[in-house]
Amino acid sequence: MKDLKLTGALAGAIDFHLAHSVGKTADTASMTDWRLALSRAVRDRLIAPWFDATHRTYAMDRKRVYYLSMEFLLGRILEDAVNNLGLEDEAKEALAQYGVNYCDVVNDEPDAALGNGGLGRLAACFLDSLSCLGIPAYGYGIRYAHGLFRQSFEDGRQMEMAEDWLRHQHNWEFERSECLYDIGFGGEVAETGRRAVWSPSDIVMAQAYDTPVPGWRARWTNTLRLWSAKPKKIFDLDPFNRGDFMQAAAPEVLAETISRVLYPDDSTGIGKELRLKQEFFFTSASLQDLMRRFLAHNGDLRALPSKVAIQMNDTHPAIAGPELIRQLMDVHGLDFAAAFEIAQGTLHYTNHTLLPEALEAWDVSLMSTILPRHMQLIERIDDRLARDVKASRKRATPRIVADGSVNMGTLAFTCARKVNGVSALHTDLMKQTVFSDLHGVYPDRILNQTNGVTPRRWVHGCNPGLRNLLNSEIGTGWVNDLEQLERLVPLAEDKDFRGRFMAVKQANKQRLAEWVAENTGLKISPDAMFDIQIKRIHEYKRQLMNALETAALANAIRRNPDANWTPRVKLFGGKAAPAYLDAKNIIWLINDIARKVNNDPVIGDRLKVVYPPNYNVSMAEILIPAADLSEQISTAGKEASGTGNMKFALNGAATIGTLDGANVEIRDHVGDENIFIFGMTAAEVQAAHDGYVTQDYIDQSAVLGEVIDQIRSGFYSEGDPTRHWPVLEKLLRDDYFMVAADFDAYWDAQRRVDASFAHKDAWARMAVLNTAHSGWFSSDRTIQGYADDIWGVSSLLGEDK
Repeated sequence: MKDLKLTGALAGAIDFHLAHSVGKTADTASMTDWRLALSRAVRDRLIAPWFDATHRTYAMDRKRVYYLSMEFLLGRILEDAVNNLGLEDEAKEALAQYGVNYCDVVNDEPDAALGNGGLGRLAACFLDSLSCLGIPAYGYGIRYAHGLFRQSFEDGRQMEMAEDWLRHQHNWEFERSECLYDIGFGGEVAETGRRAVWSPSDIVMAQAYDTPVPGWRARWTNTLRLWSAKPKKIFDLDPFNRGDFMQAAAPEVLAETISRVLYPDDSTGIGKELRLKQEFFFTSASLQDLMRRFLAHNGDLRALPSKVAIQMNDTHPAIAGPELIRQLMDVHGLDFAAAFEIAQGTLHYTNHTLLPEALEAWDVSLMSTILPRHMQLIERIDDRLARDVKASRKRATPRIVADGSVNMGTLAFTCARKVNGVSALHTDLMKQTVFSDLHGVYPDRILNQTNGVTPRRWVHGCNPGLRNLLNSEIGTGWVNDLEQLERLVPLAEDKDFRGRFMAVKQANKQRLAEWVAENTGLKISPDAMFDIQIKRIHEYKRQLMNALETAALANAIRRNPDANWTPRVKLFGGKAAPAYLDAKNIIWLINDIARKVNNDPVIGDRLKVVYPPNYNVSMAEILIPAADLSEQISTAGKEASGTGNMKFALNGAATIGTLDGANVEIRDHVGDENIFIFGMTAAEVQAAHDGYVTQDYIDQSAVLGEVIDQIRSGFYSEGDPTRHWPVLEKLLRDDYFMVAADFDAYWDAQRRVDASFAHKDAWARMAVLNTAHSGWFSSDRTIQGYADDIWGVSSLLGEDK
């Protein structure tokens, strides 16, 4: 091997990094070693465009976007970077010279454990699109050592273990040991004349780690800057010398706790304190960092809104309002009115939920203890809001501080220049529900920016068969101009093209079937309909309704096994928050239903249920291209948008769903005949809450009633008849998300799906049209909307330096 004559620049770079970065020879290298060497070789190709983008931004003195998010669900980075740089063939050939398989190398990479669900995946798509469009931007978040958690199942129950994605060197990041900011907590505030001096009792440091984020073909590359918590005092030698080794290490352990885990359990007081500290930690570090960058080239703080656009992704960074005001007042000497005006001109807020309990609220006592200076400023912001309410002459009564709580959604709204929803329906409902009072006071503040997904990862990367088919039929321009997919519409009438399209789908299903067999031991047929619901487990997303329909379908098959059933594989994926017991109970029920169904000889291959553990981006990249049916069945009016629905449609899956979130816009684009809509509308859901009785709907539905009786009797929990009673008790006591009310409509829609799937040619046409009409759902379109309507920024691609 040492005498091998390598050909190609990438092969030479791999050889160099294997020796000089990893410290291995080709004959001793493990798969991880090859992956680290290839990652370094590919990363080298990003450096020049990364530097060039930075230099061009400074030279042209243009406005930058700063995207603050608690999550960035990146997935694997290596394959995405290879695809963006157009290096796939060269990488395969280079590794083949060593007898190493490229797919094995990229599959060795762990998913970056920096997110949980749609919020983090949206942030990752937005970073990709910002780079593809050539818009100068930073993403800011936390470098979680252990992410959310690694999910496993024990007798069907969710178990949580720490993620270990940083066990090996993370080759995509650059440690910035010189980039450190003090982050204070607690302490006291003293008034000195017209200025306040905050003296924190505890200080940790935020250290930056930078990851380059390339756009398509690396024509522009932006930065994801993540913060890791470090102790101000690394090690306390005195207790160590006394033999108190734990106390000696305490400063480091306590500081690093802040960046250890995403969304720590906040059911306890100490958990709430940690969550608030996390949010302030990354927000303050990010604001200090962008202010340093701004002041290095601008002397007038009043120019900040013309050079900086900050986007708060949900309420987690809502403390940015008072923190930016604090920096402008306490550090730079501005008065409150000037500081507020500058902050509001700079800040923007994206709302992602209509559930009041998800908007975040912190006890005034906790806020006052952890961030005493910020509590003072929040009260001043609240007073300003009260004056605006009075001046508007509206009957509105919105307050940031109310009933002993600081309402972070109201704070974010008040401090933002623009507030956006993420689908047309969601934005309308924001005006009517959670922010109706604020909308009355500030009628021009709310606008819509419907979410989107990046086609680079969600077709070009994860579905190479479809990528190659599209390239051969409509060229390659669709990758960064997704609405070119409309050129497929005439091809939906071409029988030959439909056949080739479905051959790609069948190959993806075969790949998934092999993956399921390898990872779960269950054999599923790729000829069956693959019916998939993958998302975080939450009652409003109604995985429970899907599980109940699965059990009902199993009952129907048992009664008449010789009927002409459409074979179906139900696939679930998703994690429940560790403290969310109701969601964890639903997971347990799904797994028990799967065990019963999959071992029933009467049902056989007519129905299978699969729930692989530890759903993440890499799993989604296998599941989504193989889907025939996309489950988007949330209670109408509860899902802000969704992006999984877009990914499935883009890859040729039909949607079964309610008129919720972006489902409405998907229906508008693909057509009523190419989607399966069921259930109550948002208005009907709202009206049905009055006098709602779950048992009334169960009594009206023999299909649902049978399943409820089975669960109650222990049919799905042999030897433990009361195991799933908590699920039933919650459903009967508080079916807030109306599973029972929509069940029969869902059952009927699924039977329409069965009938449609049986007509293979018509189904193929529907699949083609779902892909053809999904081009509007590109995150490039979404980001262009933010750039034009919210941030006031433009692309620097093609402009002279």
